[in-house]
Amino acid sequence: MSTVQEPIAAPAEEPTSDVGDPTWEIARLFPLQGHWSESEYFALETKQLVELVDGKLEFPPMPTTSHQWLVMFIHRALYIYTEERKLPPPYFAGLPLRLRENLIREPDILWLSGEKEKQRGEQYWGTADFVLEVVSPGGRTRDLVEKKREYAAAGIFEYWIVDPKERTVAVLTLNDGDTEYSESGLYQHGDVAKSVLFQGFEIAVAELFSSDAQA
Repeated sequence: MSTVQEPIAAPAEEPTSDVGDPTWEIARLFPLQGHWSESEYFALETKQLVELVDGKLEFPPMPTTSHQWLVMFIHRALYIYTEERKLPPPYFAGLPLRLRENLIREPDILWLSGEKEKQRGEQYWGTADFVLEVVSPGGRTRDLVEKKREYAAAGIFEYWIVDPKERTVAVLTLNDGDTEYSESGLYQHGDVAKSVLFQGFEIAVAELFSSDAQA
């Protein structure tokens, strides 16, 4: 339930903004960190990637060209795979994924089976069967630890972590009854990353991280 926020008082020594200052008057129109509700989150109008974590707004790094290349490469391959098999298509950020109350992430790629069509909302999805994150330099803990825990707790069957720094692809899956992921495979140069959920879907790691392909 959303809590009505009291107006944020202006600092006594700085009651109004001057030229070169942050626009404090605008900031005071928004909730304090830790007090954001889902309705307030969805009311934001911005092109910035924003996630909601228990009342706090988090701002993942804006994607770089190489980051977008990795997302595009895998999304294109997965799109072709699903289209050939007449499965629902994969989507990509920024599409909010509601993992539980007051926890909303924006995976780089996400997929939901047709059996869960009712969870595929226009504004956000209520669940997913597959998610993928390309690790950003400023978001290693978020992608490798926090989201790994959160996606598992939400029951998302398969989580791919594409790590440009290590040039690896980790495929994590949930076994029946588990609340933590097991590593199906950690793939590096010379390996072929293989999905468990999508039988026959494979990505050659060397090709994925090829600098020639990204040029």
